Amino acid sequence: MTPTLAFDVYGTLVDPMGMSRLLAEDAGDRAEAVAALWREKQLEFSFRKGLMKVYEDFGACTRQALRYAMATHKLPLAEERENALMAAYLSLPAFDDALPALKSLKGDYSLFAFSNGSYPALEKVLGHNQLLDQFDGLVSVDDIKSFKPDPAVYTHARRATGAWDKPLCLVSSNAWDVIGARAAGLLAVWVKRDPDKVFEDWGIQPSAVINSLSELKSTLKNL
Repeated sequence: MTPTLAFDVYGTLVDPMGMSRLLAEDAGDRAEAVAALWREKQLEFSFRKGLMKVYEDFGACTRQALRYAMATHKLPLAEERENALMAAYLSLPAFDDALPALKSLKGDYSLFAFSNGSYPALEKVLGHNQLLDQFDGLVSVDDIKSFKPDPAVYTHARRATGAWDKPLCLVSSNAWDVIGARAAGLLAVWVKRDPDKVFEDWGIQPSAVINSLSELKSTLKNL
């Protein structure tokens, strides 16, 4: 049976490390380190808020993580600059393989963007990269006030995409997301963008592993 496809956004379709270019103004040669810590803490804060049941949307996690990353590197962050960086986050660059892959799949599969991000943020970042029109719909965790990898979020994705009586396949570059989806009974393709990245050994394996979204269409035929 043809699966419905649910694409993670941040790290899979658009590149959070794209912020390092803008952070060079603030951090110089430490820009990549700041961007990496920003991303790491953004995810950690969302995980913790989900477990603590003190939900704030992904934008709040992103802003708090930016403050943490800058403070850790002892860099100043004026309110105006903070707001500018947060606005720029809505224009993260897409990976080169994202749009061609979505175009190749459109019409053959039902395509959804499935993210920890809020609907306004998703509309802006996907629209900025001409990706928004490729999707049949968007699914945000904001609907249920929790975050991936909460099992309830993946159940919500089934409901929101209409994939109750057919397979739902997550496509994500985030190993923790793939493990969460598999634990919740979904198919999940891991996009291994970094050849040195190690998949956590939890005894839960992805349904398939690809190095680029350009490999997705042919891989789906063998799931």
